[in-house]
Amino acid sequence: SNLNDPRIITPREGFGLGFDSQWSDDYHHALHALLTGERAGYYIGYERASDLARAMKNGFLYTGQHSAYRRRKYGRKPETTDGTKFVVFAQNHDQVGNRMRGERLSTLVSTDKLRLAAAAIVLSPFIPLLFMGEEYGEKAPFQYFTSHFDNDLIEAVRKGRRREFEKFAWEGEAPDPHDNETFNRSKLSRQENDSLRQLYKELLRLRRETPALRNLDLDALEVHADDARAVVFVRRWTDVDQALVAFNFSDEAQTVNLPFRPAKWRALIETGARVEGGRLTVLATNFALFGG
Repeated sequence: SNLNDPRIITPREGFGLGFDSQWSDDYHHALHALLTGERAGYYIGYERASDLARAMKNGFLYTGQHSAYRRRKYGRKPETTDGTKFVVFAQNHDQVGNRMRGERLSTLVSTDKLRLAAAAIVLSPFIPLLFMGEEYGEKAPFQYFTSHFDNDLIEAVRKGRRREFEKFAWEGEAPDPHDNETFNRSKLSRQENDSLRQLYKELLRLRRETPALRNLDLDALEVHADDARAVVFVRRWTDVDQALVAFNFSDEAQTVNLPFRPAKWRALIETGARVEGGRLTVLATNFALFGG
């Protein structure tokens, strides 16, 4: 569901639908817009670092405010602070497959931004989803393909796809969903970026072994953003067991005042970031992870 309706994850005894968790399209859209600069189609309205920060704190960004894309007020605030109720991702089969050419993020942005995307997903206070091949930077597209037998349905899908792409600024012709070559182009090439795979392994290890990163209680999260394209947040387990995380989506290094109570921060992963006198500096298009 992309309706931002809390009933999806509300227990049945609370008159909800009782699903364990749901994908957060808002988190994806905010992250994708910051990484790529895309603003057309359903990326309208996702422009600021604070959009990602709000989605991180609530699970949704749109919780009743006006949506320019939907042209109406949209969504409601979730009635939970349980981060396990939300699944977040930088890519999935919908968001890649529903692009006109099925481009993966690895062909749209730099390796530095792929590393930043990895951190934004794995270090989030939610359940992370990795799309097949994402962990090593797969570059083969994942295009929308079909194997229908009904000619009317085949043609309806073709027309529907073309109509959907009118909302975006993409140029050219969409691949034919019923062409075998569309399917063949979508097979994994398995040409690996080993440094990216190693980063995912290290981030997942830190998430598993760091109590503050294992804690998915959103009440234990304090997040701030400045719209110079930086997001800074603290995740806590106890007052003496916490993690400081920052994402810098800018092409320049960013130094921000830490709006959190003082701590003796130590780097959990070396990215060139540093903390000095209550100020955090994060290198361009990079992230920071400290424990304290």
